[in-house]
Amino acid sequence: MKIFYGWRIALAASGIQFLLAGLLYQAFGAYVAVLTQEKGWSKTALSGGSALQAMEAAVLGPLLGWIIDRFGSRWMVRAGVLMAGIGFMVLSRIDTITGFYGAILVIALGSSLCGWFPLNVTVINWFQRLRARALSVVALGLSFGGLIVPLVALSMVEFGWRSTAFWSGVAFIVIGVPLASVFRNKPEEHGLTLDGLPPDAPGPAGSDASGGSAQTAREFSFREALRTSAFWLIAFGHGLALFVVTAVNTHAITHMNQGLGYTVGEASLVITLMTVSQVFGVLLGGWLGDRYPKRYVAAACMLMHCAGMLLLTWAVHVSMLIAFAIIHGTAWGLRGPFMQAIRADYFGRRAIGKIMGMSSLIVVIGQIGGPIIAGLFADINGNYRLGFTILALIAGSGVVLFLAAKPPR
Repeated sequence: MKIFYGWRIALAASGIQFLLAGLLYQAFGAYVAVLTQEKGWSKTALSGGSALQAMEAAVLGPLLGWIIDRFGSRWMVRAGVLMAGIGFMVLSRIDTITGFYGAILVIALGSSLCGWFPLNVTVINWFQRLRARALSVVALGLSFGGLIVPLVALSMVEFGWRSTAFWSGVAFIVIGVPLASVFRNKPEEHGLTLDGLPPDAPGPAGSDASGGSAQTAREFSFREALRTSAFWLIAFGHGLALFVVTAVNTHAITHMNQGLGYTVGEASLVITLMTVSQVFGVLLGGWLGDRYPKRYVAAACMLMHCAGMLLLTWAVHVSMLIAFAIIHGTAWGLRGPFMQAIRADYFGRRAIGKIMGMSSLIVVIGQIGGPIIAGLFADINGNYRLGFTILALIAGSGVVLFLAAKPPR
């Protein structure tokens, strides 16, 4: 039986997400912990590196969306892989905070061109009835990538952070370029159909226009989508979730190391457990996403983000860190793919690139705010407790937004 080409694209996207998560997103916290000790740079200054990545992705979002909708993503993803790999090599040579920002700028541009935005838009263009499942496959790469964070941390201890950064760049290029070559724009351009199914094939049991991945009532234009309340509610809800997600990725290891007294290696093991839980959440989301209303599931995940962050903040025993890793990781894995799937379900494929690009300008509030707020309060108070607590409450307030995000009519 011939495998539908869309699944090959989803697997390739998953592979690139694996590289981004394991070598950059979730490993960034290890770089922060090491550079804070070696260089004496403030947590706020290093948080700026994470904020810079988010700002660049947001600024480029609308332009990337227009390019993808018009020309596809194949060459964009390949260029991004090459640029991110080169950025890691540049990072291995820096000695000043200015050099650090310069290297992060190159990495950020590369990760924007080959990151979650172009990867997910491409997969959305190949799937409709099985969209949540396909996006969950992509998200598995992001989840599994966290499993190698302890190896990255161990490499920093054994070989130094410079060697780790350089060989991360090499691995990114050697593995990522072949994966990028798999990408194609839309199935119709290659004589194929959405999902690889006959046009009249039934969707997953229980799917419907408001909850699962059944066909949207009509295809929204970019301007029509902006005029709906659902667009704004989903975007701001997504942004509130990322206050916690990005703060954890940037500062959790440092908090456990300097605030709770665990070694970098031990803290990385907690991140590994979080990643295993994230994998479970993604698999659960692949089953739930095509059957039940995504906005209700997303609202529940916001409560889980809030609870998990509070457990991390006030942990007095390792059991609380384990609970944090399980609750937050599951919520992240479950909610993550839904953010793209619900937009495609509500607005269709017609302008999904531009819609997601515009959304990134709002979502970036959380991507920037999370690390900066956490780092700033840590520098002022000497610990993360107040900053992390504020972020937890911010994420919890997102429940209201997702519950209100009803399908547009």
